[in-house]
Amino acid sequence: MRCAVIVFPGSNCDYDLYKAANSVEGMEAEYVWYAGESLKGFDAILVPGGFSYGDALRVGALAAHAPILKALRLAADSGVRVLGICNGFQILTECGLLPGALRRNSGLRFICRTVNLEVSNTATTFTSGYAGKADKQVRFPIAHGEGNYTCDAETLRKLEDNGQIVFRYSGNNPNGSVANIAGISNLEGNVLGMMPHPERAMTEWMGTSDGRILFESLLG
Repeated sequence: MRCAVIVFPGSNCDYDLYKAANSVEGMEAEYVWYAGESLKGFDAILVPGGFSYGDALRVGALAAHAPILKALRLAADSGVRVLGICNGFQILTECGLLPGALRRNSGLRFICRTVNLEVSNTATTFTSGYAGKADKQVRFPIAHGEGNYTCDAETLRKLEDNGQIVFRYSGNNPNGSVANIAGISNLEGNVLGMMPHPERAMTEWMGTSDGRILFESLLG
């Protein structure tokens, strides 16, 4: 599987994501600069965390208008798998590939720690590997100041009814997200945005290896 890791000015998790993908047998990741215009030939597109454009204007808002986003939208519309993590999630909402928005954490503080999550939908191309996990509980790190997912009541109802809520915070909700949402997919299921960092949960020395299953699921 050939994966693109999009790099924006201010990305700081691009290398982590690149290494994580390349550590999975069967995956081959390469960087694609934000000013590029094509994503042809890639089986998956990975949008990393960080502070694209220094979070100027609004998190993800400027990156959502970068040249490569036209190719990203076309790829997503054609069924290519797209994974946006942290700032990548923010970018996917800002460009309209996912509904809702991310705003300041409810405590108005940057949060950096490992949290418990529930895999709410194991039928997606990103989470099928968790289906055999009895309690559907995983642990991923988070590191964000604006991870508070919000949407209107009608959008939330649709997310619930269509199984688009893929990850929820289990137990303590660290940032105030509505319905404990930590990650959602589009209706077609080929685009996933999530605030937690699976690329920082690849081996036990990182504290948890639960993230590796997500990347392995992408190969399915």
